[in-house]
Amino acid sequence: MIGIDRYARLSDRLGYRFADVELLKQALTHRSAAKEHNERLEFLGDAVLGMVVAQALYKRFPSVPEGKLTRMRSTLVKGETLAELGREADVGELLKLGPGELKSGGHRRSSIIADAMEAILGAIYLEAGMDTTAEVILRLWQSRIERLDPNEHPKDAKTRLQEFLQSRKLPLPVYEVVDISGKDHDQTFVVHCHIESMAKPMQGTGTSRRKAEQQAARNALEKLDND
Repeated sequence: MIGIDRYARLSDRLGYRFADVELLKQALTHRSAAKEHNERLEFLGDAVLGMVVAQALYKRFPSVPEGKLTRMRSTLVKGETLAELGREADVGELLKLGPGELKSGGHRRSSIIADAMEAILGAIYLEAGMDTTAEVILRLWQSRIERLDPNEHPKDAKTRLQEFLQSRKLPLPVYEVVDISGKDHDQTFVVHCHIESMAKPMQGTGTSRRKAEQQAARNALEKLDND
């Protein structure tokens, strides 16, 4: 059982204290642990984060074209950044996971921590509205926004994975769409990333094939780094 003071410490790090602690608990609950999990909150938080960051970049870089703004936004809202912020706030220690995820070290997994961070933002938005959520986001992301260089070209996960394998003279990854579900306007893609040195393919999901491939590449990079 997680003590209430642990949630209070997380709130201090976030700069926001929940009136409804149950909402925060839901944001920290992985789908492996309960029917009332954090995926809907994650969906909401992702949308709010993207909007707030886009507006912040629009104001901070008034002469920068859309393409560079898009690249900078991607850098700020990508899973790696969310996971870094989650670790800084010790989100992993508070995650509620199912037995399988606990056994496999899910509380340390970047993708799970990143999803929980988005869910927390979604929960703040539900409880306190857009203005308060924007304040939290801008406070947490401030130093990263200040360090941005519009002329820098950050490499995406697929590019980094390719370079990682090439540097070790290994074959390039192969991406395979294994499932598409949902209606035409709301589809979910499941992609497998096959790497010769891995016994099993790494999986990624997303609302497009591109996003699913990027997620699979991120998961592959994380496993390669851990190994």
